[in-house]
Amino acid sequence: MKQEILEIRWHGRGGQGAKTAALLFADAALTSGKCVQAFPEYGPERMGAPVAAFNRLSDQPITLHCSITEPKIVIVLDATLMGKVNVIEGLPADGILIVNTTDAPAKVRESLKLKGSRVFTVDASGISKQSIGRDIPNTPMLGALLKASGILDFSATLAETETKLKKKFASKPEVVEGNLQAIRRAHEEVKGE
Repeated sequence: MKQEILEIRWHGRGGQGAKTAALLFADAALTSGKCVQAFPEYGPERMGAPVAAFNRLSDQPITLHCSITEPKIVIVLDATLMGKVNVIEGLPADGILIVNTTDAPAKVRESLKLKGSRVFTVDASGISKQSIGRDIPNTPMLGALLKASGILDFSATLAETETKLKKKFASKPEVVEGNLQAIRRAHEEVKGE
């Protein structure tokens, strides 16, 4: 029997938190009893350079240790990458694309000439500026992923993310609360077709 593995690819720029989002997602999945992998793919890039991060999720131990070429879900933290990186490469017709943009899902579909797949958009940058005070769209995109995919329980993921953020930002409770608010807002505001 073939093992079912869900693969996710995150596209962002250095400093936007794609790697951190993949790690937060993996921690929440692990807490929920799933087997997971989370890993970045980048070289010596600097702040602002294109980066990718990945997740694998399964109910059974994952023995694959290679890059992801056919993700079921693609998350784009910076819409300007869509003209520079083939973000939909390997995305199947029944896949999910989630983009940080103020554009409607139909406009993203049209601009990418995307046939099939479900498309979701959310203004993660706007949400993060308002909630966190900086344009770091990773946690809002985590909220959008949870809503668009339904693959993890929202409340449990939010609780696990809060635990991780409290460790990382122990002396900055406002950063923790801002990120949690950003996740909640994106979960509510994401639009799809």
